Amino acid sequence: MALQVQGLVDWRGRPVDPRRHGGLKAVMFIYVLIVMTNMGNIPTMLNIVSYLHGTMHMGIADASTTAANFYGAICVFSFLGAFISDSYIKRFYTILIFAPIEILGYMLLACQAHFPSLHPPPCDAAAGQCAAVSGRNLSLLRLGLYVIPLGEGALRVCGAALGGDQFDGCEVGGDDPAAAEARGKASFFNWFAFCISLGGLVGLVLVVWVQNNEGWDLGFALAALMALVAMAVVLAGLPFYRHRVPTGSPLTRILQVFVAAFRKRNVTMPESLVEMHECSDGSTIELLDKTPDFKFLDKAAVDDGDRRRWSACTVTQVEEAKIILRMLPVFLTSVLGYVPIPLLLTFTVQQGGAMDTRLAGTSVPPASLFVVPIVFQMLILVAYDRAAVPWLRRATGYAAGVTHLQRVGLGFASSVAALALAAAVESRRRRCLGVAAPVMSVFWLTPQFFLLGVMDVTSFVGLLEFFYSEASAGMKSIGGAVFFCILGVASWLGGALIQAVNRATAGGAGHGGWLDGADLDASHLDRFYWLLAVFELVAFFLYLYSAWRYTYRHHPRVQPSMEDAKVSATATTTTKKAEV
Repeated sequence: MALQVQGLVDWRGRPVDPRRHGGLKAVMFIYVLIVMTNMGNIPTMLNIVSYLHGTMHMGIADASTTAANFYGAICVFSFLGAFISDSYIKRFYTILIFAPIEILGYMLLACQAHFPSLHPPPCDAAAGQCAAVSGRNLSLLRLGLYVIPLGEGALRVCGAALGGDQFDGCEVGGDDPAAAEARGKASFFNWFAFCISLGGLVGLVLVVWVQNNEGWDLGFALAALMALVAMAVVLAGLPFYRHRVPTGSPLTRILQVFVAAFRKRNVTMPESLVEMHECSDGSTIELLDKTPDFKFLDKAAVDDGDRRRWSACTVTQVEEAKIILRMLPVFLTSVLGYVPIPLLLTFTVQQGGAMDTRLAGTSVPPASLFVVPIVFQMLILVAYDRAAVPWLRRATGYAAGVTHLQRVGLGFASSVAALALAAAVESRRRRCLGVAAPVMSVFWLTPQFFLLGVMDVTSFVGLLEFFYSEASAGMKSIGGAVFFCILGVASWLGGALIQAVNRATAGGAGHGGWLDGADLDASHLDRFYWLLAVFELVAFFLYLYSAWRYTYRHHPRVQPSMEDAKVSATATTTTKKAEV
């Protein structure tokens, strides 16, 4: 007899059969979605600065800021997808709604790149007579650059959460089905990152070549076609998915806690927890135990007879709010740690454009150099998931070999080294200007690319796993969105940092800042890299302090069972009093 999985249904709204729904066969469609969308998204994100500077004739600072804002918008808009999929629409249908929006954004950019009247005319940048895009054409450009993130952000967070849903519940057979699905979910996030890298690898070879050799209009159209194929493939997997029914926004529940705690600020805390609410109306996914920290929020769950919605909160609601507060220092220090990364990615493309890009007589587009860290990411991810984790688990006793926060810290340390190395390479490149020496090869950038690859394997996956695993069962989409929000906020802060540094370093008599000028030779990118390296080092130590202070919900030395093992059959439960 098939077992039913708590809180999940099939596409017709019936309880799922774990033998038919979910598992590896379902996530294969999601893997294709991730690969196809990133085949268009990653090369566009990494090479867009070349389009803005070369075709739209933006200055280096404006092009870099716009590119950073584009990347930031992709990440921040993931919150919209998470809110909708948690509150109103199943994750699968959220993907189907937002995928056409992403396609529309690519087609807007394709049309602008195709029709000469919609972009500035070609010119000689060296002569300094190029007119930057402006007016209605600039508005059209910005519209396309924000419509794409609106769609892509929802696809990112819903794809990750939908994939995690395929391993929630109990499988038929096996001595420990919950542990088997827990291992499957942990492995899913490693392969999720692998698919992002695989899509980026193919895109940086294929799409970047089309953009640089056949035209940006065809490059954007190709990205739109890939998103369309991805939507068709994920639609084909509909009969195999497990769907979690939306139960209301966790953001609303958390806000209720703060409002109720303020209203009851003068209430005396009872000695016994039996006077605190813990009710289940069928929408609660997980019941959480009371914890001793952030006691000022506990008053929100005190039963004082007030039954108004924004005054009566459960212990579980209070604990969800506490989870967010506990993770806040890690969130803030991780944002600081990620601020230099999109800037390094953006400027490395321009840095490569000022170097010798020939390889065996063939010119290599600078954006395609990101193939190097992506290949390293893919190799390291496979080795880590299949070889390193089992060995580390036996050596350290940690369920994942190392804790999530230790893994993230290693990535931030790698980023410090990458920034220092990038500054040294740029300093050497500038010293070669105006002397009888050959132009530096672009492959001098390979070591910093390798270190960036190490950071992605460690910090990217580590933070994604951390926020997903530490979030309660009713906040999984929001947990993933919080991670992507780190990347987005960091990108926007990076854009603001560029403008602040330019203003602070601008001299009198028309002398521009470090990043002003039509090309890198007229700028001081090496100084800016050194500044970023110092910034990242300070952020690294702040992160270490917040990670040291953090207390995990589940002890990392204990092999975690599925959180859904704690999930009660709340649909048949009316009221549960919290025990002392």
